[in-house]
Amino acid sequence: MKRYKKAGRVFWCHLAETAVLGALLLCVGAVRGHRVCTRHDITRIPDTSFQSYAAPAAADANGTGQKIVCLTFDDGPSSTTPLVLETLRQKQVPATFFVMAADNNRKYLPLIQTETDNGHQIALHTASHEYKKIYQSPESYWQDITELLQAISPYTDTEKIRYLRFPGGSTNTVSRKYGGSDIMKRLKAQAQEKGYRYIDWNVCAEDAAGGHPSAEEIYRNILREAQNQTVCVVLMHDTAATKNTAKALPDVIDWFREQGYRFCTVEQMDRSCTQSPPNS
Repeated sequence: MKRYKKAGRVFWCHLAETAVLGALLLCVGAVRGHRVCTRHDITRIPDTSFQSYAAPAAADANGTGQKIVCLTFDDGPSSTTPLVLETLRQKQVPATFFVMAADNNRKYLPLIQTETDNGHQIALHTASHEYKKIYQSPESYWQDITELLQAISPYTDTEKIRYLRFPGGSTNTVSRKYGGSDIMKRLKAQAQEKGYRYIDWNVCAEDAAGGHPSAEEIYRNILREAQNQTVCVVLMHDTAATKNTAKALPDVIDWFREQGYRFCTVEQMDRSCTQSPPNS
């Protein structure tokens, strides 16, 4: 695959909701890293507080001003996941997989065992990813999480899973029409009470957007948002519909490596990025 030209002027996407037409994706100028990722990942401004605790660790690592990147994949596993895992194996790079257990990916759940065996981090993204169901109430959300934990328990040690990503992100607004204006505030508080850490992103691949973006577009989207950031948490997807993400991944990894980033899982970043990458 040819290396792609860097994007020029940046435009950021926001979601405008109307009573008649529902959600429309609009593009307006905004702050770097604060953008809508897809029509279902509709966080307007993701919570990027992870930058505040990761940046000092990155700056202090070996006294070299080291930069950190976490590659994260949502909504898998699927038929795309083996392609992603092979690239990660070849490049010796760790990643974090925010997994699901919906009807359309249940047969791929054994791949979570491979992810675990290869040293990658498994994190939670709900079983169903159905907004109407999971955001109806806090009880509905945690019931869905329980279903996910039960489904993946044969393939990984669920007792060790302490990280999650809310579908739509922790600051999404679509949840309000199902569970009220304070549903996310309540869920975030409960997550912390239960010992979970939730994390959004500050770099978005836009790989699950409509129109099936090409590998080149996905690559440019990531570079555009990652430039000039010391700590990057990259949102990608390993679904059956995002095989172009797997195609772009080798060049994405090469670019971050050339820019001097160290690759970490989310948990490793939380621990000052001191652990080693997974074995081949």
